Amino acid sequence: MTSHGNSAEVAAIDQTIEGWARALRAKDAAGVISFGTRDYLLVSLAPPLQVEMREPKGLEAWFATWVGPIGYVLHQLTIAAGPDLAFAHSLNRMTGTKTDGAKPDLWFRQTLRLRKVDGRWKIAHQHDSVPFYMDGSFRAAVDLRP
Repeated sequence: MTSHGNSAEVAAIDQTIEGWARALRAKDAAGVISFGTRDYLLVSLAPPLQVEMREPKGLEAWFATWVGPIGYVLHQLTIAAGPDLAFAHSLNRMTGTKTDGAKPDLWFRQTLRLRKVDGRWKIAHQHDSVPFYMDGSFRAAVDLRP
């Protein structure tokens, strides 16, 4: 991990991000949402363009498309922390088995914006993306590896 800012704040942010990722791996929708602010905004790989993460219903539906836990690794995590606002970015790998038998192995980019709320770091904005091929096909470049 690379970090910039107060080391105690960076460690607390790292714990928040790891707790959030642990909940995601375990397919614990309420747990994932508990690491977010009341106005947690998700800009994800799947439609729609953005969604406010207030209810676990959407995550529960997505988690139901997976058999067993989800493999989720944050690679090259970088955290920049101020007194009450922080940013983190990483390259993430998601693996597992879908209910249709597919076995995704996907690398994607992630940026998180965190805010300190009542003394605790919370995720306020999550942006996940993959690049696309600019050869006219506009295909998602899901075959890239770091």
